[in-house]
Amino acid sequence: MSDVIIWHNPACGTSRTTLGMIRDAGIAPRVVEYLKTPPDRATLAATIAAAGLTVRQAMREKGTPHAELGLGDPGLSDDALLDAMLAHPILINRPFVIAPGGTRLCRPSEVVLDILPAGQGRADAAGGRPA
Repeated sequence: MSDVIIWHNPACGTSRTTLGMIRDAGIAPRVVEYLKTPPDRATLAATIAAAGLTVRQAMREKGTPHAELGLGDPGLSDDALLDAMLAHPILINRPFVIAPGGTRLCRPSEVVLDILPAGQGRADAAGGRPA
């Protein structure tokens, strides 16, 4: 099993690019199509926290029911936002990548290079790793 996991949406260009960068680094990640297999509440909350984000920062607005659900209301609690994300996984921003070097929301895609295993990330790219 891979020690790199990507929460992937194949319809998202950023997600496809990030997945390609991981694979180009010689890694076969575990791909979780989170729209088909959403995380449970504890995993979602822990992943957001590990990425150093607030729940609101991890929420996607474009192409989602964000406005219709009134999720822009600053008075909504993190619990209410998590409930909405669990009910409508399209609200979870993507792609999240969990790797040995940390957890990140990889927007832009190049952020993934900072968390890949030693010998496969950004520092090695500067040292002549093939592009």
